[in-house]
Amino acid sequence: MSDAEQESVGPLPNVRIENPGTRPDMATILGLVMAIGMICGAIAIGQSNANFFNVPSLMIVLFGTMAATSISFTGGELAKAGSVIGKSMFRKVYKPSRLAVSLMDLAIVARKKGVLALVNYDKEMKKNPFLSRAMQLVVDGYSADDIERLLTQEIGALSERHKRSASIARRASEVAPAMGLIGTLVGLVQMLADLSNPEAIGPAMAVALLTTFYGAILGTVIMASIAIKLEKNSNDETMIKTLILTAATSMARQENPRRLEMLLNSDMPPSEQINYFD
Repeated sequence: MSDAEQESVGPLPNVRIENPGTRPDMATILGLVMAIGMICGAIAIGQSNANFFNVPSLMIVLFGTMAATSISFTGGELAKAGSVIGKSMFRKVYKPSRLAVSLMDLAIVARKKGVLALVNYDKEMKKNPFLSRAMQLVVDGYSADDIERLLTQEIGALSERHKRSASIARRASEVAPAMGLIGTLVGLVQMLADLSNPEAIGPAMAVALLTTFYGAILGTVIMASIAIKLEKNSNDETMIKTLILTAATSMARQENPRRLEMLLNSDMPPSEQINYFD
């Protein structure tokens, strides 16, 4: 490295890795609460004595949706999807620009002191397990091509797992309204079978329509929203890991950190791009 390059990167930075932890996803929680709250509010202020709670209708929609969805997937996938869907309410919030700055700091260290100097920051890097593994590959002397292949495979496997979980939620969002319609048809058949009692027709029709109501709420309001949130969370996590992959391969190739800055910015949205050397 020339004296001019050493001057351009400045002194060794004080590397700090962000540890966001798991935080409630307030947008998801508040959105679900507001959507269901508005429906309940509309029911409460309605000028009617209708009863919107019916156990058989709920059973048809809930258990029917679970059963029909399980046909399309394996038991292992369904078991894992349960925890992933639960995590849609609680997720790790990364700031891509902060991670990019930390990666630039590590690149400066590797450029000025060599990749072996990265072991001095092992405690910091362990805050992000994927980053720790990536930097360990760099320190161990793996080639840039090997690092890119290994990390790409890991990112791909993670993305595929997330997509499968999201697909389960999306499938449930498609099945729930159908189960609601099935429950309505069951109720209508039972109603038509007892036309000799006109007073029972109105209440029976109301109960039959409740299953469609429950199915629409479960499918459209809840499961479809969760599926979209899981896909977004997967894309966000993939972007974070892609930044780490880009930095690791750049360090393995011993590239100028200025080029790494350009590569990192190309992987991030404009609002998150950094100006490290300005």
